[in-house]
Amino acid sequence: MTGSSLRSGQLAEAAGVNQQTLRYYERRGLLDSPQRSPGGHRLYPAETVTLLRVIKTAQRLGFTLNEVADLLDASRHRGRSDTGLQARAREKLIEVEQRLADLTVIRDTLRDAISAGCDDLVACAESSCCPLPVR
Repeated sequence: MTGSSLRSGQLAEAAGVNQQTLRYYERRGLLDSPQRSPGGHRLYPAETVTLLRVIKTAQRLGFTLNEVADLLDASRHRGRSDTGLQARAREKLIEVEQRLADLTVIRDTLRDAISAGCDDLVACAESSCCPLPVR
């Protein structure tokens, strides 16, 4: 093993993922297949830690693994501005804002149901003052 290579356990620990995640990301094409040591150990370049952290951060921001793969591909082909981070971040922001609006409606409806004293879903649905959208 060279000084700039990490075994899968070392990489997983450094990036805060498990080894199964590494293999899964390889199968999905997010990580290149690693080289092998003479003993058969997987050896990853040290910069793979950063790549894994980028992937996990993108997932926390709501990007799916397919979207992450597209973003990584776009970053490898920088001329494709229509699929780059700026465009995708704008699209994701619109999705998040819509989900927040939907969650606000749900929250308000649940508050109304609590305030109305709804205790039986069927009985409440039959009442004209039921705040639940069952009509």
